[in-house]
Amino acid sequence: MLITASHITKYNQNKCILNDVSFTIHEHDKIALIGINGTGKSTLLKILANITDVEGSILRKKDLTVGYLPQNPDFQNHLTVLEQVYKYLDPKTPDYEIKSLLHKFKITDFDQKIETLSGGQQKRIALAITLLKPCDLLLLDEPTNHLDNEMIDYLEKYLMKFNKALFMVTHDRYFLERITNQIYELDRQHIYTYEANYSSFLIQKAEREEVMLATERKRKLFLKKELEWVRAGVQARTTKSKDRLQRFEELSHQKDIQTIKNIEMIHTSSRLGKKTIELNHISMAYDQPLFYPFSYLFKQYDRIGIIGMNGCGKSTLLNIIAGLVTPSSGEVIIGDTVKLGYFKQGHGDMNPNLRVIDYIKETAQVLKTDEGSLSAKQMCEKFLFDTELQYTTISRLSGGEKRRLYLLKVLMEGNNVLLLDEPTNDLDIMTLQILEDYLDTFPGIVITVSHDRYFLDRICTGLLVFKDKTITYHNGGYSESIDITPTKEKQVKQKTYQKERKVKLTWNEKKELTQLEETIPLLEEKIKDIDLQLNDVTDFLTIQELVQQRDQLSYQLDESSIRWLELLEKEA
Repeated sequence: MLITASHITKYNQNKCILNDVSFTIHEHDKIALIGINGTGKSTLLKILANITDVEGSILRKKDLTVGYLPQNPDFQNHLTVLEQVYKYLDPKTPDYEIKSLLHKFKITDFDQKIETLSGGQQKRIALAITLLKPCDLLLLDEPTNHLDNEMIDYLEKYLMKFNKALFMVTHDRYFLERITNQIYELDRQHIYTYEANYSSFLIQKAEREEVMLATERKRKLFLKKELEWVRAGVQARTTKSKDRLQRFEELSHQKDIQTIKNIEMIHTSSRLGKKTIELNHISMAYDQPLFYPFSYLFKQYDRIGIIGMNGCGKSTLLNIIAGLVTPSSGEVIIGDTVKLGYFKQGHGDMNPNLRVIDYIKETAQVLKTDEGSLSAKQMCEKFLFDTELQYTTISRLSGGEKRRLYLLKVLMEGNNVLLLDEPTNDLDIMTLQILEDYLDTFPGIVITVSHDRYFLDRICTGLLVFKDKTITYHNGGYSESIDITPTKEKQVKQKTYQKERKVKLTWNEKKELTQLEETIPLLEEKIKDIDLQLNDVTDFLTIQELVQQRDQLSYQLDESSIRWLELLEKEA
């Protein structure tokens, strides 16, 4: 046993975030803590790190050492990389160990000032500092935020081999699947524990919620019958009657199970014409080339992911498309009907002293949507900002709540092209799932920079891959076969853009394309039918059978969609 928490309670201002919670962390446990934004996940990590106090009892193993990675590194901008690292480490830590690990995290300029580093570079330094400290328990708060795919892959392999206890907050679903052996869900001030990775957690959670709802239904049925007995005027003359009345009183005072509210996405997009966005031989250079000339014409319903190592120019490309940065060469041609919405890294230009409701009213006091007109208050409620939170200043929101508020403001603008820069950072899994579903049906173009492998696989139909200062297009979502690591060969400028000649489809391919266009909608309808059945079924065996059918249909749909896109690309 490393830590035993007993009956702990924690308030954030007047809001209770932990209520009489108990749990134990053992040696070699690999635990992930999940929950919606604002429930107190980061606060719980600070409690375990002994940074913040709490009501209740926390017993720690004697001489327990804890390593802690905060969500946002607390660095001093004027220091160099090495100066910052030495500030946090034991002076006896050998130089070669420090420099070796920094090299593994692709930090090679040790004299560079902290203020000149990107968010991803600072996160890598913070991770290196944390991993250099020997510990019995490693606490990580969103360790994959701002990391590129290569660094995420390295960290994943490191944590798989890590032979001490791990307790982390993360929304990375591949991490949850491959690393953890336990998942703690923080839900409405309580912690529910699951001996599971992510896929097993989803099944166990559905079972738990079904049992809770069944128990609630039985309680209400019992209360209804007992209420009839009480109204009949039975007097509590016997011990049996007194006990029955007392039981009725106890059950009637129990609170109903609160259903979890989901974010409701706002549909306000405008029509997108055939002329969209064309990148015509654009390149970018500062002191040195960032990327060589690249051309691409975005199709009407493109879902394009942008991947590459930190600092290669991914966010710069989004800024060029948004018109915030002028390319060194080439031009961006924007169609007349294009209306851009840009969801940047961080929280946008938020005034921390502004109230949530006033921040939303800056965009619109009343918004016309596909569902009708919505007031600023109603829009906030759709994104889980209740009356109390609406009149709270932005400075008091959690990092995830600020991101959710910023996302609401962007979606309110009625855009038909969405630029998303690291949209998954700080958002909880439930919000991510709803966002992914929304992007599936978004009637326009989605261009996203992301290092969330699950998100890229789930959303993207194509990728722009940065490698060796060259941008190349790859069909399909993220795949481990895509290598973004720079080659050791001399970097060569991208050849002048030439349109490939049209390749005609064979007769069999045309027939296959027609069949796929008929098959894909049928598969989608079958999946929808199963989803409707799952809403009404309570028997676990039936649920399991339906889920298996759905998985098979989803696999067929994915394969058919990929082949359909391949044929369309060939025909274009």
